[in-house]
Amino acid sequence: MNPDTTILLWAMTLPVIGALGVVALGRWPNLRDGWTVAIGISTFTCVVQLIEPVMAGVRPSFSLPGTMPGTMPGLGLFFEVEPLGLLFGLVASGLWILTSLYGFGYMRGHGESNQTRFFTCFAVAIAAALGIAFAGDLVTLFLFYEILTFSTFPLVTHAGTEAAVRAGRIYLGILVSTSVLFLLLAILWTASISDTLRFTPGGILDGKIAGASAGLLLLLFIYGVGKAALMPFHRWLPAAMVAPTPVSALLHAVAVVKAGVFTVLKISIYVFGIDFLAADGLSDIMMMIAAVTILAASIRALSLDNLKARLAYSTISQLSYIVLGAALATSAAAMGAGLHILMHALGKITLFFVAGAVYVVAHKTEVSQLDGIGRRMPFTFGAFCIASFSIIGLPPMGGAWSKWYLVTGAFDAGQPWMVVVFMVSSLLSIGYLMPVVVRAFFRPVPEGEEDGMKEAPLLILLPICATALACIAIFFYADGVYRLLAPAMGLGG
Repeated sequence: MNPDTTILLWAMTLPVIGALGVVALGRWPNLRDGWTVAIGISTFTCVVQLIEPVMAGVRPSFSLPGTMPGTMPGLGLFFEVEPLGLLFGLVASGLWILTSLYGFGYMRGHGESNQTRFFTCFAVAIAAALGIAFAGDLVTLFLFYEILTFSTFPLVTHAGTEAAVRAGRIYLGILVSTSVLFLLLAILWTASISDTLRFTPGGILDGKIAGASAGLLLLLFIYGVGKAALMPFHRWLPAAMVAPTPVSALLHAVAVVKAGVFTVLKISIYVFGIDFLAADGLSDIMMMIAAVTILAASIRALSLDNLKARLAYSTISQLSYIVLGAALATSAAAMGAGLHILMHALGKITLFFVAGAVYVVAHKTEVSQLDGIGRRMPFTFGAFCIASFSIIGLPPMGGAWSKWYLVTGAFDAGQPWMVVVFMVSSLLSIGYLMPVVVRAFFRPVPEGEEDGMKEAPLLILLPICATALACIAIFFYADGVYRLLAPAMGLGG
């Protein structure tokens, strides 16, 4: 076994070892939490070591062969690291560390129970996310997609309240039903017409299916990936906001929704292929669904007073940027979609971290309650402002680059109306994010409330500042991400 494959194995195994260790150390919270951070750092280090070989054109891989008679040749669990999957793996493993630190401060500061179960499920969810990131074929991806759903269900229902249980039913019902009824059917259909289910540069379906049948298969795939939160299968995401804020960060930035849009993008590039999608307007319906989701979710966010709910609908809108980038079927748009996986993750995790910090410090959940709080929590709301600018797409924040390539890709595809969608959505994001900043810094503190500075606990504040600074740093170092993704997107490095 070569060194790159060994590193890949360790990267996928360490979160599982981490989950077992969390269970074993559950009686000693400090040891348990230290173990979680150590495993997170070790996992991220392994994934980082895969950057150099992948950028050199190496594709580390290994397989667990299938033994069932009569199945497709080579059918079994197959893992391979390619540029897009490596980017998602870096996002999931890197943000795991910061989310864990934040989780320690939040869970202890808020007096949450069942913390061992919480961090165990969190580690299993990261293992599943890495399985999705490095899946080399559709069967492997589907297996880990389902593991991610079931490992995050206890996190959504963590509070144990009636609202949490109801949210869990919606979460599980939508994600499982879409994956079984649509995604599994799409995979079986693909297996019936193709001689492979492995992700292949240029796709595997060109010449195997065409016309209305190809359009129907594409719809089955994109709606089968319920984690992408396309309307009307989006209700699970705002419903899940009853969960603790570290879970919201996991859902919106670290693993779950990113697994959804990553899957849509990977299927678009490696199953259909960009050229095949562009032919005969195959992706036009997908384009329209994404555009409607972008605008409708943004408009809905404008009307919501609950901060986490507003951010949830913002996520639904921003996720569809990635789906629309895939549907535009140009190299520039695909690059923008890939970049947006990272840029949105850094911005949105910061916003949810801030929402949790406000709840821990001030026990406030509504936007209308935030008057003057920015002067009491300047670092926290300074980070909120930076992350908001990145989500809007203003330089020098990382989100400016992903939106630049998405708009460029829309022009390349001859879709000026999609350019209008991106522009209108950016204006709407100003409308639902900037009022939070204005209230926090420029409205007077309500009568009877203390006007002195009271920042979040250090374990909460440090991850907030780190992810906010990352939103700025990635603007200046986006070239490295571009060079990583360029081979997958058909662009020169």
